[in-house]
Amino acid sequence: MTEARAAAARAHSPGEQADRAVVVEGPGRVTVREEPRTPLPAGAFRVTTLFSGVSAGTELSYVKGTNPFLAERWDTGLGLFVPGDPDAGYPITRLGYMEVGTVAESRTPAIRVGGTVAMTYGHRTGYAGDPIADRVIPLPADLDPLLGIYVAHMGPICANGLLHAAADAHGPGVRSLSDGVRGRQVVVIGAGVVALLTALLSRRHGAASVVLLDPTPRRRAAARALGLEALDPEGPEDVAAILKTRWRHAPGDRGADVVFQCRGQAAALHLALRVTRPQATVIDLAFYQEGAAELRLGAEFHHNGLGIRCAQIGRVPRGLSPAWDRERLSAETIDLLRADGPAIREHLVTAMVPFENAPELLTDLAARRRHELQAVLIFGPA
Repeated sequence: MTEARAAAARAHSPGEQADRAVVVEGPGRVTVREEPRTPLPAGAFRVTTLFSGVSAGTELSYVKGTNPFLAERWDTGLGLFVPGDPDAGYPITRLGYMEVGTVAESRTPAIRVGGTVAMTYGHRTGYAGDPIADRVIPLPADLDPLLGIYVAHMGPICANGLLHAAADAHGPGVRSLSDGVRGRQVVVIGAGVVALLTALLSRRHGAASVVLLDPTPRRRAAARALGLEALDPEGPEDVAAILKTRWRHAPGDRGADVVFQCRGQAAALHLALRVTRPQATVIDLAFYQEGAAELRLGAEFHHNGLGIRCAQIGRVPRGLSPAWDRERLSAETIDLLRADGPAIREHLVTAMVPFENAPELLTDLAARRRHELQAVLIFGPA
């Protein structure tokens, strides 16, 4: 057992009577609350947390107060946001979806004590899980447990983006994530965590070229450290013209074969449309917290006959669910982490913050007083 696992086990032993969890009490108000433990029922297991990754998108939208679930009700039958009591309200007691923990107790033969697992139960010191209701991904012994923060949810989000690109190219005949990117020119808009993992997956699955476009020097530097090409879309040269000059398919047919849009800004989506070759599709993984008022659908989108396809982890492409589920997407993530894990840890993880400092970290990130590529909450020594 590593020092971090041992420390977590000591801090959250079965004899402890309470767990602590990050709670958003209102916009800009984050705290840590103590929650009493209940006896572990038959068939359940208890995890003590080692690491919990912070999402700069979904999580901060609750801290900022911009998440649409705070304002409207989601009608699952219609697939519409409709007037009525919102689905979410303060306090938000379950925040976060990138957890790694050690199984401290188990009353089910399906989960063994001492195993390290990736889950999605929020920033908290411990959690009582149900092997039927919860996603539980055992982490292989040869994988750095810190990288397990990407296995249950974040990595599958990115792998699902490639799956959507494959479905766009091959319909229901997809056999591999490579089907959407192998031998193709790929652009990734952004150089945050989702963008970088998507770019690395594209490279691993045989893309001819992978170019990231991001205005932040620090993020471009991280991309280059990972061996990826990164350009500044706000530089003196028009990056769309550069890439369309570089990539010629036929007369009047220039640009990227596949574009993954990973920045939640309308201007970024407009850039994605500008670099895409005619009749191609932008695979959109972004979360637009402020809408898309700057989007100009009367320009390249209209004149080049482009498509925009939203790829979110809530569903895989139509017709692929029998063969492609989240477990398979998690397995693809583990393969990527085995191949590029040391570089990912070195260049993506920019802050490791004690759990007790989570409120300050989250409020600073939401207010843009602090900028991190990937912040990780740690429970015990790193």
